[in-house]
Amino acid sequence: MSTVEGAVPAKARLRADARRNSEQIRSAAIGAFQGRGLTVPLEEVAKAAGVSKATVFNRFGGRIGLIEAVIEEVVATELFAVIDHTRSVDDVDERIAYYLTAIRDLQYRQPAVNDVLLQTYPHSRQLMEICRAGTEINDELVAAARTTGALRPEFTAGDLHALVVDNALALKHGELPPRGDYDRRTAYLLDGIRVRGPDSDGR
Repeated sequence: MSTVEGAVPAKARLRADARRNSEQIRSAAIGAFQGRGLTVPLEEVAKAAGVSKATVFNRFGGRIGLIEAVIEEVVATELFAVIDHTRSVDDVDERIAYYLTAIRDLQYRQPAVNDVLLQTYPHSRQLMEICRAGTEINDELVAAARTTGALRPEFTAGDLHALVVDNALALKHGELPPRGDYDRRTAYLLDGIRVRGPDSDGR
């Protein structure tokens, strides 16, 4: 049976609808996850996308599938850019200062970063790979600092990991502090873990 000239076949319309739904869900998920973290109820994502929760499951298989479909835009691109830039900084002391300042900035601005660092969804291979990359740069930073004496000698990679995770817990479950207070505490943190020379002016 031939179709009417100019009419769109039913299967083609369904495929177009499916693509449109998927993009609407992706867009809604990116906005929700960036604003409130990866634990936003899927009902809210579906409502923002103008679809049912069942459609989210049909298109992405559930929360983990949806997270993995958008995690690059939500977390990975910025986080890996921080890691890459960290490795490009020659001076070890400046490298440590840049990394901690940048990672804490991401934690403040992007709640989803804290969900990744807290391993909220350990069944996601992509999220666990991001955590592995974070552990790797932590180890590199502390190892480099040991060769130059940039950090207090008793400070370990485990300590650096704990500082980042403790901050994630505070931001995830506590009240978001004013930005000025937060940045001031970042400076206190850096002053507490680094070793400064006798001629340092304290900056």
